[in-house]
Amino acid sequence: MRFTVISLIFAVLFAAFIAGCSRKPSEQPAPPEIEAPVPPEETEAPPEAQPQEAAAVSAPAPTAAETARAKLLNPAQLNEKAPETFRARFTTSKGDFVIEINRAWSPNGADRFYNLVKNGYYNNCRFFRVIDNFMVQFGIHGDPALNQVLSKARFADDPVKESNKRGYVTFAMTGQPNSRTTQIFVNYKDNSFLDADGFAPFGRVIEGMNIVDSFFSEYQGVPSDNQPRIQAQGNAYLNKEFPKLDYIKSASIM
Repeated sequence: MRFTVISLIFAVLFAAFIAGCSRKPSEQPAPPEIEAPVPPEETEAPPEAQPQEAAAVSAPAPTAAETARAKLLNPAQLNEKAPETFRARFTTSKGDFVIEINRAWSPNGADRFYNLVKNGYYNNCRFFRVIDNFMVQFGIHGDPALNQVLSKARFADDPVKESNKRGYVTFAMTGQPNSRTTQIFVNYKDNSFLDADGFAPFGRVIEGMNIVDSFFSEYQGVPSDNQPRIQAQGNAYLNKEFPKLDYIKSASIM
């Protein structure tokens, strides 16, 4: 009997053991899903070093001709005082002549002439009024832009200290006071009657008067009668209507 009870207990325990082994284990809760690491926000790549702006390329220095033209277009800059005496060489279609200037004769005239010649104003100007046994006149520029400015750039009169004798050089003017600008003339003969009208010589031709005498004169004063058109159209007009006019190739201070 006692054996039976023990056997029974043993049997029950064994059965329980078998049952426990045969039961499926309960599902384990899923482990928390590990979030994939959030990739760090993409930071902007450090900007590539911006190339330093190329050092500003300085504009090329203006040429002497550009500087001179700028002065001519701004007559207030034509203010250099002339030497007490100096010479200017004119190379023309017929040859060279030389003017000697004496500032004491006409200070304002000498100063204006010096600045005009030094800055190339008379280069390529036509001898547009050539009257036999009187005078030859020039000084309207071939470039209308310069005429527009300089035809208004009047300067003060000077007392007449020298006479308008043959070879003497004088600024042209109107009958109004202080009306001289750029036009000058060379006397072909003794024109002393002009002295009383205020025409003040500032120099005289000392070389090449024979060249001055030879300038084409068949047009006489006809081109000068059309000065407004010369001022407005420059050499384009003169070359078309008066192609035989002599002209200045260059003028320079010696």
